[in-house]
Amino acid sequence: MRRMLLAALAALPLTAEAACPDEAAVRALAENLLENRPSPALTSMATLADGLCAQDRLVAMLVPHWGPPVGYKVGLTSAPVQARFGVNQPLRGVLLRSSVSLADGAEVPARFGAVPIIESDFLVRVRDAGINQAGRDHVAILRHLDAVMPYIELPDLVLSGGFDGPNLLAINVGARLGVVGMPVPVEATQAFADRLANMTVTMVDDRGQERARAPGTAALGHPLNVVAFLIEDLARAGRRLEAGQVISVAGYSPTLPLEPGRTYTVRYEGLAAQPVSVSVRTR
Repeated sequence: MRRMLLAALAALPLTAEAACPDEAAVRALAENLLENRPSPALTSMATLADGLCAQDRLVAMLVPHWGPPVGYKVGLTSAPVQARFGVNQPLRGVLLRSSVSLADGAEVPARFGAVPIIESDFLVRVRDAGINQAGRDHVAILRHLDAVMPYIELPDLVLSGGFDGPNLLAINVGARLGVVGMPVPVEATQAFADRLANMTVTMVDDRGQERARAPGTAALGHPLNVVAFLIEDLARAGRRLEAGQVISVAGYSPTLPLEPGRTYTVRYEGLAAQPVSVSVRTR
């Protein structure tokens, strides 16, 4: 197992000039995640580069348990949420296979993690590596995507306190589980880009209670702006998007606690001619 972890660490480049937390501290965080135990914040991190360095180490330790990387998530996609964490930009995490392993209608424990929460989310899937040269033009980005997918994210915030930008990065922006709905084929047109901006994303529970509502523009003004941010952020780290990877575009609900025995449904009104939704049930 130790050889597997060392190999995984070597495959993920650490952020240059970052002050990584002690490896033993990151290992303790990983063990707490795997055992569903709240964990204290990591200390000695002063910058986002420090948090990314810790994230690289944590991801390598989780890969043998949660599966290989399949894409990225982008969190803190609105200015008020960024301000709460003391940052002025979105933050990226790595999606492992566990984050896209559950299908529409899946049942999960209400206590699936140390600090489990639920969020309305949205996935896009990369068609080809040409997306790395797409820039910020929405139709150009759409040419290199093949599907968008309804998505309920089930993050684990794990920390018992000390939430700031570096620590949110260190816990991989909370990525843990997720429920994926049926893909909607992408149309590389301005009309499709407009539907993404104008859709309304709602979360309701089985009692008919609306838990959250947000427009498509809630994430950086347009979900494709999140993709553009990620392309640029990865380029600064010497990384690129690859065909088949998925991107979690967050920002369509606050982080909400789960209640056992409830069904949560996220709907995307205005995205397609037919209803688009995804559901999860807790036990």
